[in-house]
Amino acid sequence: MADKDEKKPKKQSTIKQIIQIYKYTVKDDKQLPWLLAGAILAPIVVAVIIGLIFQWNWLNWIFIIIAAIMLGLLFGTMTLTNRADKVGYRQLEGRPGAAIGVLSNMNKAGFNFPEQPVWVDPRTKDAIWRGTGYNGIYLLGEGDYGRVNRQMDREERAIKGVTAGSQIPVYRILVGNGPKQTKLSDLRKTVTRQKSYVPIQHKSKLMDKIHPRRRFMLTKEELAILNDRLRTLQMKSGYGIPKGVDPNRVQKVSRRAMRGK
Repeated sequence: MADKDEKKPKKQSTIKQIIQIYKYTVKDDKQLPWLLAGAILAPIVVAVIIGLIFQWNWLNWIFIIIAAIMLGLLFGTMTLTNRADKVGYRQLEGRPGAAIGVLSNMNKAGFNFPEQPVWVDPRTKDAIWRGTGYNGIYLLGEGDYGRVNRQMDREERAIKGVTAGSQIPVYRILVGNGPKQTKLSDLRKTVTRQKSYVPIQHKSKLMDKIHPRRRFMLTKEELAILNDRLRTLQMKSGYGIPKGVDPNRVQKVSRRAMRGK
């Protein structure tokens, strides 16, 4: 009975969420009000100008203005989301665990990025996380490029030890602002665009020339087996989350940036 009496938390309406995102973003983006006003009013102004040129009747005016208002609200929402994302990434920039915080809730389309690092330097806070997807295995690094890249060599050798004989590719992504690093704001896009190709053996040499390779893709069952093997490898490594690296905390900040919560 007590459970039934407990009130379920009310779900916030879309308007309240938009207001929260706006309040969160405008603190760091003073140009936001002007950009929103321009995005919302631009379709309405264009509709009015075109209507005056073609001398619409009153019925056409009603439909076109309503459509222009709806289009303006859509442009305004897109502008707000885009500016909120930029503010969120800017606030996360340089924080330990920011990279995995951005990817940890990316669990759709087969992606899996556990919050537990596979390697971490307690002194420098350099860290490496390992993730998987249908395209293969991802090594995600934060910190000094040289140190992290050398450690990734060791991690890749360990991965090959449990995937021996397979063609599963390992993608390296080092997050930072250096020339060979990926910016935090481009991280999701970089992960989803990683592709690898493997050769196909045909009975006909002519077919080898026409279709020499195909894009590598794991099946759902193969991906599940791979994740099990990597979890076993993680248990053997024994790395935990060090002091000062809190992906759970970073994840909350990231979701607040994206959803205004």
